[in-house]
Amino acid sequence: MRQQHSHMIVQRIGTLLHRWKQEQAFLPQSLMGKAIAYTLTLWPHLQVYLEDGRAHIDNNPVENAIRPTAVGKKNWLFIGDANAGETSAILFTLIEACRSRHIDPWEYLRDVLTRLPSMTTSQINEAMPDAWIKTRSIARRSSGKRLTAQNQAVA
Repeated sequence: MRQQHSHMIVQRIGTLLHRWKQEQAFLPQSLMGKAIAYTLTLWPHLQVYLEDGRAHIDNNPVENAIRPTAVGKKNWLFIGDANAGETSAILFTLIEACRSRHIDPWEYLRDVLTRLPSMTTSQINEAMPDAWIKTRSIARRSSGKRLTAQNQAVA
């Protein structure tokens, strides 16, 4: 679909930008000159949108995900010491990572923060949302198999 509808439009835009740059239609330090240079620098990344259907042409999903944090940041301006901002950024990143993977952030944080004090440094990657959900899925499947086996034994 993108190849059919978007490819030609993106190609025409690219041709126009390259022509403007080559002909120096705009001064390099003008706003338009800077915008053209910036766009052409990122042009290879736009090609990913055409080739991979999973890629979005914009970052609206990310913007929508962080909007509650952006709205609240003025309210949380004075939330502690100098490290509070970094700590908040880490927590918000984990929460948004959970939400984007359809993980309940409360369940994830409760489990990980409970286990974290007894974990070694080499086990930290197991606590990341992607790894965490995989181990939860495997545990649920194996517990389901045990229940099925127990139900068969009873019957």
